[in-house]
Amino acid sequence: MSTDREVIQALTPRGVLRASINLGNPILANTDKATGQPAGVSIDLARAFAQRLGVGVDFVVFDSAGKSVQAVANDEADIGFFAIDPVRGAEIAFSAAYLLIEGSYLVRDKSPLQDNEEVDREGCLVAVGKGSAYDLFLTRELKQAHIVRAPTSPTVVQTFIEQQLDVAAGVKQQLESDCRKHAGLRLLPGRFMVIQQAMGVPKARGAGAALELRAFVEEMKASGFIADALQRHGIEGASVAPAASADPAQG
Repeated sequence: MSTDREVIQALTPRGVLRASINLGNPILANTDKATGQPAGVSIDLARAFAQRLGVGVDFVVFDSAGKSVQAVANDEADIGFFAIDPVRGAEIAFSAAYLLIEGSYLVRDKSPLQDNEEVDREGCLVAVGKGSAYDLFLTRELKQAHIVRAPTSPTVVQTFIEQQLDVAAGVKQQLESDCRKHAGLRLLPGRFMVIQQAMGVPKARGAGAALELRAFVEEMKASGFIADALQRHGIEGASVAPAASADPAQG
């Protein structure tokens, strides 16, 4: 499918697609141990989108979602891979979701907490990655518990342990991995939220750019590209989002 020249220019004003990559979410991207380069589902999608536009791709890599979002909002990157959130939506136009990711709570084995609904209580200290989708969501939803922000999502459990906090919140897969590394920890059953992971472009790039990105994501879901990428990278804890409605106003 050919893309309008004006849309390509809007998406790649510097002649190359600058993709903001968040290494703080292992479901989306990691560093390849053999090459030292970023690898993962978001990397594959960025390369495929650049190929669709007929341009090269540069990766702008960050250790947290907050920094990755800010790069796109500040026009330091052309696209990014983020959880849909109304706060971020002020400056970023989102595609529909391409992945659904579960958010979970982690506690110590001896914790009296047994259910997700018990977390929001007076005096409960909850560790979360600063600027992450979980931070944004819990900032709105928790009325009595107190949020303690770790520098990045991968350091949430470290912060939880070092500061003797009550709960750690984040990507279920990351927390499960931390449970295997540290004795005496467990996840609360179920999930407290589902992240809708999408692609985003600065709203200032115009409606055409946003529609092009939205169409690309829908094609990648329908073709099986995203499902294949999840399998290729051995990713568990995420599922391909369903097809979006025809309404282009998403984001």
